[in-house]
Amino acid sequence: MTLETALLNFFSSFPRELAVILIAALPVAELRLSIPMAIVEFGFDPFTAFYLSIIGNMLPVIPLLLFLEPVSNFLRRWRIWDIFFTWLFTRTHHRHSAEFEKYGSLGLAVFVGIPLPATGAWTGCAAAFVFGFKFKNALLAIFAGVLMAGVIITILTVAGIKILL
Repeated sequence: MTLETALLNFFSSFPRELAVILIAALPVAELRLSIPMAIVEFGFDPFTAFYLSIIGNMLPVIPLLLFLEPVSNFLRRWRIWDIFFTWLFTRTHHRHSAEFEKYGSLGLAVFVGIPLPATGAWTGCAAAFVFGFKFKNALLAIFAGVLMAGVIITILTVAGIKILL
């Protein structure tokens, strides 16, 4: 069973609009899956699929930005979590610090906006936390990235449908 099939089965009893918003809010799916599902499976027009998915993808951003630090600080009281967060932060700094130092918020927006695996709003929140972005800057950069990803995915979905039909 694919992720798409599992999500369709799970959300089948939900109103279609709510299903799209909730799928977009999920960390693995985000709008990279909610926009194609909204257009292809639920029959929404591209604009409606886009704005519902933007709403859903942004829902977890504020809580994530506000609570990642307190939660990680709380969890660091246990050795296993301290080891994990130390590894995660070291790895992230080693792999991406040059880009984020050079490009700042613009780099974060592009990181979130390019629809590739392991990028998106959830990962962008983690990166903003690791690199110490101020809340407002992180929120605006992630929102810009989500808009960018939404436009790209909507265009690719509509173009894909036209090619296949």
